[in-house]
Amino acid sequence: MQIYKVVEIGTVTEDVIEETLNSWCSKGWNFDGMQFAMRESSKRPSMVFVLFTRDTKDGEEQ
Repeated sequence: MQIYKVVEIGTVTEDVIEETLNSWCSKGWNFDGMQFAMRESSKRPSMVFVLFTRDTKDGEEQ
């Protein structure tokens, strides 16, 4: 069974994204993708959602 984790990042900088990726991947999660949320008034993203997946066996703790 595959489970998903979504991590919301409100401070969109290279350092924070890198720290988030390294932190969750070291806990056994696999990076699946990233979705940026933009504001019309700015060219920089206002937040990012980082998606992770992990395979588990039936009944295993998440």
